[in-house]
Amino acid sequence: MAGLIRKEDIALVREAARIDEIVGEHVALRPAGVGSLKGLCPFHDERTPSFHVRPHLGMWHCFGCGEGGDVISFVQKIDHLSFTEAVEFLAQRAGITLHYEEGGTQVRSEEPGKRQRLLEAHRVAEEFYQRQLASAEGAAGRQFLAKRGFNQAMCTHFGVGYSPDSWDALTRHLRSKGFTDKELEIAGLASRGNRGLYDRFRGRLMWPIRDITGATVGFGARRLNEDPQSPKYLNTPETPIYKKSQLLYGLDLAKKAIAKEHRIVIVEGYTDVMAAHVAGEPCAVATCGTAFGSEHVKIVRRLLGDAADPAAGVLLSNGRARGSEVIFTFDGDAAGQKAALRAFHEDQNFASQTFVAVDREGMDPCEVRMARGDKGVIELVRSRTPLFEFVIRSVIRQVDLRTAEGRVRALSASAPIVASIRDRALRMEYTRSLAGWLGMDMRSVADAVRHAARPAPEPRYGEASDMAGAGIPSPVPRRRGPEDPITRLERQTLEVVLQHPVFVIGSGFEDLEGDSFFVPTHRAVHDAIRACGGLDAFAKLLHSAEEYFGVGERATEAASRRFVDHVRDAAGELVGAAVTELAVAPLPQDREEEMRSYCRGVVAALVRTDLTRKLGEARGRLQRMDEDDPQYAQAFRELMRLENRRQTFTERN
Repeated sequence: MAGLIRKEDIALVREAARIDEIVGEHVALRPAGVGSLKGLCPFHDERTPSFHVRPHLGMWHCFGCGEGGDVISFVQKIDHLSFTEAVEFLAQRAGITLHYEEGGTQVRSEEPGKRQRLLEAHRVAEEFYQRQLASAEGAAGRQFLAKRGFNQAMCTHFGVGYSPDSWDALTRHLRSKGFTDKELEIAGLASRGNRGLYDRFRGRLMWPIRDITGATVGFGARRLNEDPQSPKYLNTPETPIYKKSQLLYGLDLAKKAIAKEHRIVIVEGYTDVMAAHVAGEPCAVATCGTAFGSEHVKIVRRLLGDAADPAAGVLLSNGRARGSEVIFTFDGDAAGQKAALRAFHEDQNFASQTFVAVDREGMDPCEVRMARGDKGVIELVRSRTPLFEFVIRSVIRQVDLRTAEGRVRALSASAPIVASIRDRALRMEYTRSLAGWLGMDMRSVADAVRHAARPAPEPRYGEASDMAGAGIPSPVPRRRGPEDPITRLERQTLEVVLQHPVFVIGSGFEDLEGDSFFVPTHRAVHDAIRACGGLDAFAKLLHSAEEYFGVGERATEAASRRFVDHVRDAAGELVGAAVTELAVAPLPQDREEEMRSYCRGVVAALVRTDLTRKLGEARGRLQRMDEDDPQYAQAFRELMRLENRRQTFTERN
């Protein structure tokens, strides 16, 4: 097996990988000042964005949970990869060939069960299935799709394929490509029986299930025959790369539209996703053989930028909703009603109100498109109603409201639903609506809702998401205690030096010494900067970058990134985390012309403060000494040196 990846190649990968693009595939990022972006943290649930990205430095940090790092560490954490796997993933994405310390220029072969091997097996399998759909045996699959209005181009867009009704056609094909039996079992592409290894999927239409980056990690398969012993739908089992609770079918195709439109449409099947996209609703996704759950909520919230908004979900005159829209589509049958109730329990994890779109004839989006065309699908989505209203009406629809007994039963069933609405104002409005729907006295309904209310249990550790979007701040770590002016000034100085070193060259920062910083962490970061050569070292990096890229933003960005990387390396693991936080921290200016003045002003303020303190200490020492003291002359020279520094600094600034 090959050895460690060369440091030069790792640095090249860091520079080539755009962190805003990588993070942007998982988080909806918005501008947050000069050179800064922010969004909802993908590693903990929150109502207010505290996750910041500095593209020009290639750094990220969450000020809520404290996680942070560079583009490699982000990929490691978001995809649960090792350092080597993350570097190799980014290198492959950027088209970079890695070199290893112990041999050759060839990308190393992964050990059995490793992520890249599993992804490659799925890529080969997807191509195999697509070819089989065009074969004579695949005619049944093509007919199935054609009857639902999908032509070849549409099927190609979604990667639809066909698994031949053969014992081991795929297994033999993958073996010929160098994959081991163990790899095929781990990938969930083959199973082992009494006769040996056999294909998991046989005689089925195949939909590739891709992660948010577009990599195929599993398959959804539909039976084409009428064999009652075989499940109608069959999905890839849980594998190291396939976690159904964390996947949404079609998200790789829909993510850009979701972030742009601030809307997501959650349907129930693969053909429903296809129908919605083809009809002109590109925000449609579906779960992969499981109910919509809390992990899906987290994914959706990050992509929508689902931050707290007291008016979120309010329908405007143009038919759109304020803030982001989460729209569920359900079949009109009993199963659809049950799915709506499940969605109801997840609703309040969103900051915005959610909606339900149900066809008047009980058809799913694919059936709607077959019956009424593309326009019918768009109208279905637009006809949405608030989820609360849908669930309450679904409950009371099950009883006879013409009788007193029926109305009382309906009230008993619906009051707990209204009581569970955490927004007090919204709960009161639905109490009034419920009284009208039931034809009952408002006071009686309000009493029933009040009686049904139960205090929410305290969230257990790790369940902060239960409170997200309910008007209750997430229990995330906060800065403890008030920050004194000197501490704040030290922190601000290090922030601007790390984020915009080009602005503070010649500002006096190099005159600061270790004892200029009182906070131990700040002192350690300053020591790391000095160990790298300080701003003089940055100036050299900038000169080299300008020789390569030419004078301009690209050279400044490359030099700044290298400078911060050098500081982090010099700081070590513990202090390196503080360097990352300081390098990503939001700054108060949002215009570049003002940012330069702010950066130089902050550094100048700390230099003046440091000189004033040191002058005071020098005068105090001198006053306590006799003129015949052997140390008096040295103390006097030190005082004059400091006075000269102050005068020079004042004249320069």
